Amino acid sequence: MKLLGISGTLLGAKTAILVDAVLNGVKNNNPDVEVELLDLRGYDLQFCDGRDPSTYNEDTRKIIEAVSQADFYLIGTPIFNGSIPAPLKNVFDIVPPSVFRNKVMGFVANGGTYQHYLVVENQLKPIAGYFRAFVAPSYVYAHNDHFNRENEIVDTEVLDRIHHLAQEMVYMQNALKNHSHDLFKIH
Repeated sequence: MKLLGISGTLLGAKTAILVDAVLNGVKNNNPDVEVELLDLRGYDLQFCDGRDPSTYNEDTRKIIEAVSQADFYLIGTPIFNGSIPAPLKNVFDIVPPSVFRNKVMGFVANGGTYQHYLVVENQLKPIAGYFRAFVAPSYVYAHNDHFNRENEIVDTEVLDRIHHLAQEMVYMQNALKNHSHDLFKIH
């Protein structure tokens, strides 16, 4: 069982730190779950223009492959100007929607205002719904104040939400894996 955490930005470190914290929570409590961090800062992701995926550059093909091979997802995003950044939207555009179908998807986000958590509710959850993904009910939103100067998460409530999300995602994935033959049977 493979959990792919996607840090969906090219700027800053807080998003990858949040994603990594949840991945570590999963790994620490579920050593049988393979976790991988896909940090878009380390890739030359080409812009989705509708062409055959095999014609994109190597980094873009690696991203498509990593997303396609995962069993469930943790999507991390900063919130810029009340929205998700273009690199994350580009990943959603470049990967075939069928890849996400019937898979668990959880979210972490960070931003500079306390109201930006609404982007998870108003943008990310509807995108997951379009993909027909199963959305973890909990998510983590962290404000800049929840990090110290070294970008360490210091807020205990955020740390508790990270722990809860890690448990919830694995629970959902295990339940789906154990009952998928009943859920997706054609009658």
